[in-house]
Amino acid sequence: MDKERFEEIVLEALKDIPPFFQKKMENVEIVIEDYAPPTLRDRLKVHPYALFGLYEGVPLRWRGSFYGNVLPDKITIFQRPIEEYCQTEDEIKEMVKKVVMHEIGHYFGLGEKELRDLGL
Repeated sequence: MDKERFEEIVLEALKDIPPFFQKKMENVEIVIEDYAPPTLRDRLKVHPYALFGLYEGVPLRWRGSFYGNVLPDKITIFQRPIEEYCQTEDEIKEMVKKVVMHEIGHYFGLGEKELRDLGL
């Protein structure tokens, strides 16, 4: 799949976020990369094809009154591992939606166990 089509799928997933959550998201950037860089995979101890997304930043519920004047939080969606895992474009769409929601969950301060309990 070309990068432009994958970007469209990510944008579609972002549009599906409930408006309540969309309004609460600020100072966060969504980017698409082919794969996680080797240094990141080594640090996280994951296989190159096992990392579909990553949230980097200060979760919303941990921000205090002194939070400000910082670079945007970043959610990265890794295109190639998702494509390798999925068989069809419909499966890619579903996986992208799940990954986007998972990483946005981290933005709001949810941990891995909480996200798994929610099916993300």
